[in-house]
Amino acid sequence: MQLGLSFSDSDVSSFTPLVVLELADDTKAEAITWLLNRIRDKQQNGGAELLVNQLLFPAQDDQKSNPNVFVVGSTLQRLLNGAEDVGLFKEFQDGTMRGFTYANRESFKDFNGDGEGFLSDAECQYIIKHGLDTLRAKNEQHVPGYPKLKLYPGKSVVRRLQSKGVLIQYFPLHNKEDLKRLSFSWYKKFKLSFQPLDDIRHYFGEGLALYFGFLEYFTFALVPMALIGIPYYLFDWEDYDKYVLFAVFNLVWSTVFLEVWKRCSATLAYGWGTLSRKKAFEEPRAGFHGALGFNPVTGREEPVYPSSKRQLRIYLVSVPFVLLCLYLSFYVMMVYFDMEFWAINTYHENPNIATSILLFVPSIIYAVVIEIMNLLYRCAAEFLTDWENHRLESSFQNHLVLKVLVFNFVNCFASLFYIAFVMQNMVLLRQSLATLLITSQILNQVMEAFLPYWLQRRRNKKVHKRMRRLMGDKELPLLGQVQLETEMNTYLGTFDDYLEQFLLFGYVSLFSCVYPLAAVLVVLNNITEVYSDAFKMCHVFKRPFSEPAANIGVWQLAFETMSIIAVVTNCALIGLSPQVKAYFPESDTQLILIVVAIEHVLLAFKFILAFVIPDVPKHIQVKLAKLDFDSLEALKKRVRYVWNKILTCCNLPSAFFFFF
Repeated sequence: MQLGLSFSDSDVSSFTPLVVLELADDTKAEAITWLLNRIRDKQQNGGAELLVNQLLFPAQDDQKSNPNVFVVGSTLQRLLNGAEDVGLFKEFQDGTMRGFTYANRESFKDFNGDGEGFLSDAECQYIIKHGLDTLRAKNEQHVPGYPKLKLYPGKSVVRRLQSKGVLIQYFPLHNKEDLKRLSFSWYKKFKLSFQPLDDIRHYFGEGLALYFGFLEYFTFALVPMALIGIPYYLFDWEDYDKYVLFAVFNLVWSTVFLEVWKRCSATLAYGWGTLSRKKAFEEPRAGFHGALGFNPVTGREEPVYPSSKRQLRIYLVSVPFVLLCLYLSFYVMMVYFDMEFWAINTYHENPNIATSILLFVPSIIYAVVIEIMNLLYRCAAEFLTDWENHRLESSFQNHLVLKVLVFNFVNCFASLFYIAFVMQNMVLLRQSLATLLITSQILNQVMEAFLPYWLQRRRNKKVHKRMRRLMGDKELPLLGQVQLETEMNTYLGTFDDYLEQFLLFGYVSLFSCVYPLAAVLVVLNNITEVYSDAFKMCHVFKRPFSEPAANIGVWQLAFETMSIIAVVTNCALIGLSPQVKAYFPESDTQLILIVVAIEHVLLAFKFILAFVIPDVPKHIQVKLAKLDFDSLEALKKRVRYVWNKILTCCNLPSAFFFFF
């Protein structure tokens, strides 16, 4: 059924399509008409005031096409007003970053003429998303055509339709020309240089650009570790001084690395206008449910779920489940050690090439099992966290991150801690660490790069073949592009990417003094990671909506926690080394006390260093202070102007103002 306006590529000139909105193919006509009218309606009437048209795909003999696919755009005036609504920060004429206001638009740098090109595609798409997300029910009792889809005043229309499967998806369209330029400067030619972070931010938004900035920074920060580790490994520097030097350098590096990153992150965020940007008010998640209640903050009706019930679900179900998974992880670890001992005994009984290769088989199998267990646990953790029914997306993400990090840390590092501190076998520790690290990197590259690339190529061929069969010689780029991107995988965010870097950081910071080539392997992995992730974002996944971000969020705390654990681990490894033990042949207690004392000194040094190094560079602090001062002065002038108006209208003396 065709509803409202529809168009093919010949009609694109009416507006630039920025977002695709796909409803279920059996959606009731009255629901579609109601939704489109709400999207087109004026903002003062409760609408989104956006442009929306239906895309009509040609009929297919072998496959039914979805008729309910729409493209959404906007007028320039609406986008500029929306930039003020979402609190967008842009560069002012004096070089500072200030919140954009339409009234002062001429005072912003790069605002020329009517403002065409002032906003990036990612910013325009984010504004449209904000307009759709804030589309709220007025007096409707239910979605037209769906009596069971209840609505109440203030309920987010888009979230309601999403939660019930009426709205399948909505996503931003790729810009072919911009994507081509970004691909060329980003990954299409191999070069040892910095990534085009500003271009990435311009196209994908700040959240993704910060991830690639962190990946680049982490890789460059590992170079000193790698340069020290190569000669250490090749020449087998095993004397006491060199061993301690490498471990201490590791400890200082992990602290300085994170503190300097905070400064780099603040510099990037300020330049992108997100450092001083106020966090948007969080709406309830699409999957959040509960009895209808009253929100004292917004004054609107919305679902309310008792926190006591959520806590019961967490502590009586989620926590026991996590503990059970940790027990299974320990059980699998002990099975691995049985296999390891069997392989070692077999080698000692009959040393040859075959049995020497057999020594690595248990570690390889265990590394594969670890990745499978991590994947299965991730699915279970997502299900449990969703079942806990968190109201806000940030709360959902924090609980999910905590669950996943605890299990992944134990699952990936428990065997290494056991070998190091229970078995105290440094040769086996070095072998296990190398095998786990190399195997996990190979598996990650296969799962994250080669497999998605292969699947996407197959999907692209099918779509192109289908469009050629239907259109013949006629080219309909928009229809083909929408058809292709609709079937692409959805990018689920930077969670898995940060998790991978977190685990690699753990391998380097915890045990690199035993296996100094760990930093070299991580550098090589991250170089390929930059190119594979860049390709995936450009050609494998749907384009994600821009997510404003001032830092890497909860992952900063995760990395800092890992660095604290690294201090304890490296001090303990130093204490276990034969060279150190030789200084205390008769007193283990004295050795333990000295190691603990050194550990406390290093932890104190770490916290002092974190305190001494400011998180925000001085020049940015000055700019932020200047912005606060200017805002306060502008407010004073505004208040003074209003009072003068009042006094003039009431014929009161000026001294009356100072009395108040």
